[in-house]
Amino acid sequence: MRQARVDRKTNETEISASVNLDGTGICEIATGIGFFDHMLDQLGRHALIDLQLEARGDLHIDFHHTVEDCGIVLGQAISKALGDRRGIARYGDAMVPMDEALTRVALDLSNRPYLVWNVGFTRDKLGEIDTELFREFFQAFAQNAGITLHVETLYGENNHHIVESCFKALARALRRAVEIDPRKADQVPSTKGAL
Repeated sequence: MRQARVDRKTNETEISASVNLDGTGICEIATGIGFFDHMLDQLGRHALIDLQLEARGDLHIDFHHTVEDCGIVLGQAISKALGDRRGIARYGDAMVPMDEALTRVALDLSNRPYLVWNVGFTRDKLGEIDTELFREFFQAFAQNAGITLHVETLYGENNHHIVESCFKALARALRRAVEIDPRKADQVPSTKGAL
């Protein structure tokens, strides 16, 4: 089983995350930010990754540190669970509609982190969370998981739908990329021999 746990404690946050890449999407999320919990739950469930994440952060200041650090810890846990990335499909992509919104995600578990973020919002906040923090999460996640990650919302009007389509598209693309290719299960999917 490809599993990992990562704990991170700073003066701003204390976060623990456990992942099982070969799970069924069972999630237990508690960050103190309701909408963010909902999005992380969507990520685990649609990627079929069992995910436990508990965060305590300086929410009395704002949500930035908690959201970004959750991306760091979750990314590190995914990377740790992947190990040397032997046998994985490596690439994944998905287009996910959420009512009027449509988002496309393409990713490469290359161990060369990079984020392309072409997502726009019409409001600064979604409930209590700043919409700009979703980019911060995706950036931290990609950086720490070692993912080349392209996220583009092709169109959409409702900010909730836009964000949810981003997380669900990431989930579906990640699900494909972490799968073991039975024809190459003993090989690292790179001509270099390492990722």
